[in-house]
Formats: sequence, structure tokens, C-alpha cells
Amino acid sequence: MTKDDAAQDKLQWHPAFLQAIQMELQDYRDFLEFRYEYHLTSEPLRIDLLIIKKPKDLSIDKNIARIFRTDNVVEYKSPEDNLSVKDFWKVCAYANLYAAITPGVNLSDLTLTFVESRHPRKLLEYLVNTRGYTVRETSPGIYRVTGDYLPIQIIESKKLPEDENFWLNSLTNDLEKSSLNVIVNEGKKQGPEMPIDAYIDVIIRANKKAYKEVDKMWQDTLFEILEENGTITRCLEEKGTITRLKEEWKVQGIEQGREQGREQGIEQGREQGIEQGREQGKEKAARNLLARSMPIEDIAQVTELPIEKIRSLAAVN
Repeated sequence: MTKDDAAQDKLQWHPAFLQAIQMELQDYRDFLEFRYEYHLTSEPLRIDLLIIKKPKDLSIDKNIARIFRTDNVVEYKSPEDNLSVKDFWKVCAYANLYAAITPGVNLSDLTLTFVESRHPRKLLEYLVNTRGYTVRETSPGIYRVTGDYLPIQIIESKKLPEDENFWLNSLTNDLEKSSLNVIVNEGKKQGPEMPIDAYIDVIIRANKKAYKEVDKMWQDTLFEILEENGTITRCLEEKGTITRLKEEWKVQGIEQGREQGREQGIEQGREQGIEQGREQGKEKAARNLLARSMPIEDIAQVTELPIEKIRSLAAVN
């Protein structure tokens, strides 16, 4: 595999995370502004996600966002990655830079949120033992860090309650077939104003085993969601993502067809073998009767073979 192929096959978790957190906070979407991969400078320094509360006094009654102030810096790590101490300090530096160069933004307006699916044991130990911070799990999967001048939370997404954080909890690479079915059902409920195509794209690619076990009806529904979704779908299609996904599904469909064909072929072969056996048995009986000098017309009546076939057997004998 070339480097280009590896880059093409790399799962795009961050666009899926953006859609997941938008769906988690969809009750407040009219009051929040999501700036994905926000560029800090002309150089490649960018924040994974910046969430801005447009009404500064808005109170968000959602476990993952109760910490939010006006400007909220979010760092996301995919299931294939982990949150390190260096990542922590990098994001802290980005937050300080953002406040320093953005007019109207003060450090007192900022919060930091780190999201990963694994338990961040090493980072939590560092914050407690080396930095002297206090870490408290305020609700399942959400760790509040105090002792810094910025409000900080670390979210362990796999530990979030599914009934409250379905989208973030499901953004993983070890889903069961039943979970994928639930994603399909919930995805059908989302309107065009709530894009979900990138989310479904990465979920399918990361959970190929579960996807192969999903009924054809669910696969068709996934296609409908991807094709009927909003603006992001059209953008992705221009980049070839949807086309590539369709081709993958087409290849999978061909493979399934081949497998079904093989099974049908075995059955057809069995039937053909039985029929061939019958014909061979008739021919053997005809030869025996010819050896006994039975008239060809009588042999044809007994064996149900065509007279021409019996004559050809007689010529051989």
C-alpha cells in the first residue's frame, strides 16, 4: 500500500465528531456557533472545534456542556489515538493564543474540553500528581479539572450514558450489529438541518464486521440518509467520499452475490448431477438390453431414451 492509499483509507473521525457533538447539542443549535478546525494564524495552528455561545448568559442543561462559557475550545481524539500530556499543553497554548489574538475575547470567557474514548489514566495522574490539580468525576465519563485558571473537563466518551449521549457514545470502532441498527433508526429522525453523513461514513468504515451483519433493508436506509442529507453530503460527494462509499458497497454487494451464486451453483450442480446420474443409468440399461438383442423400439419404451440415442449406443457397441 502506498502512502497515498494509506491516506485515502485513514478514517476521518473528526468530521464525524463534529456532527456527533452537534447532534448532542441540537436543542441549542440556534444559540451556538460551531467553528470546525478553527485557524489561529496563517500557519497551520488550528483548534479541532470552537463552540461559541451567542447569548453569553445561555445556560445549557446538558452534561457535556454545563461547563461552557462564551468561547469553548474542544480537542478530540479518535478511538485510534490517545490523549497525551503534550496534547493537554498544546491545547492550553492554543486557548491562550486564541484569547491573545482575537478581539473581544478574554481568558475569562474560555473553557477547555478534551474528548477521547479511552480512559485518560496517564493524563489524569499527571494533572493530580505533578500539577497538583483536583480531578473529580462529576457524572459518568466527565472529569472536572480544577486548579487551573481555565475551567477544564475531560470526557471519556465510551463511559457516557447512552441514553443521554447516544451520538458520542456510539462514535467508536467496536459497535455491535444492534447498535448500528439503532444508529440507522436515530439517523432517520434527523432532518437536513442536522447533517449526519460524515458520522455514518466513519461508523461504517470503522465497524465493517457489524455492517456486514446488518440486513439489506438497513443498508438501503443508510444509503438514503447519506443521499438525502444536507449541504455537507454534497460537499463530500464533490470530494468523492460518497462515490467511494457506494463503490465499496457495490463491491460488497458483488461479493455477496458471488457467495449466493456459489451456493445456488452447488444446489444446481447437485440437481444436475442427479439428472446426469439418471441419464447414465438409462444408457447403461440400454446397453445391457442391446446386448440381449432387444429391439430398439422396445428399449426406447423401457428406458424413455430417444430412439436416435439408442441407435448411437448400438453403433458404439
